Amino acid sequence: MNTAVRKPRGLDLRDFDPRVRLALAALAALCLALVRQIPSSLLGLALGLALLGLARPPLAALLRRLAAINVFVLFLWCVLPFTAPGEQIPLGPLDVSSDGARLALLISFKANAVFCVFQALANDISPAEAGCALKRLGCPAKLIFVFLLTGRYVHLLTEEWRNLMAAAKLRAFEPRAGLRAWRVMACLLGLLLVRCYDRSRRVNEAMRLRAFTGNFRTVTEFRARGADAALAAAVFLYLAGIGLTEAGFLHA
Repeated sequence: MNTAVRKPRGLDLRDFDPRVRLALAALAALCLALVRQIPSSLLGLALGLALLGLARPPLAALLRRLAAINVFVLFLWCVLPFTAPGEQIPLGPLDVSSDGARLALLISFKANAVFCVFQALANDISPAEAGCALKRLGCPAKLIFVFLLTGRYVHLLTEEWRNLMAAAKLRAFEPRAGLRAWRVMACLLGLLLVRCYDRSRRVNEAMRLRAFTGNFRTVTEFRARGADAALAAAVFLYLAGIGLTEAGFLHA
């Protein structure tokens, strides 16, 4: 007889309504994209980290994606402080623009904040579930159609490209910086586009043979609970606080 006591799982963002999570992610991203002050962006980053703490995503995958985001941010740090106009601060043999450094810092905080919010709220929602949630939220049917087909077939296109590269390497092709290599890569890309077009025609014919009329029908039902309303209210109030901070009402 198993007498082990199960520990309560606690608050988990995966238990919340996908419609609420997607709507909150979009609203938070819009608000954070509009802020122009460092304190407001820091508050947005704190929101993203708090939501990540509730979502508890796998740490290794999270760090890999975070590193990919910050590679782009690193390029901005290599350019903006040295090219933006403004007060120049001597730093060894170089002059650093204070406005450029501030702008790079602001972009760093905003980019990481938006990433953390989407990683926490929308990362574990499947494409089919996201499509259903977007339909319930009133998004255009054509946009949902493109989104679902992209999520379904992007891995097939990746596999097709790998097959083309494997076939080229079996014929002694080596990808390198050279005119011949670029010509071969251009041919492979053109062949991939032709195969993609051919596959899209076959998929379209197969769907029409199954009476597809352009709209996905689903039996998935979403039910909002009190916890969903509480999460939405909490995030909305926090975003309102960020807006007040941005406007200067909450400055010390």
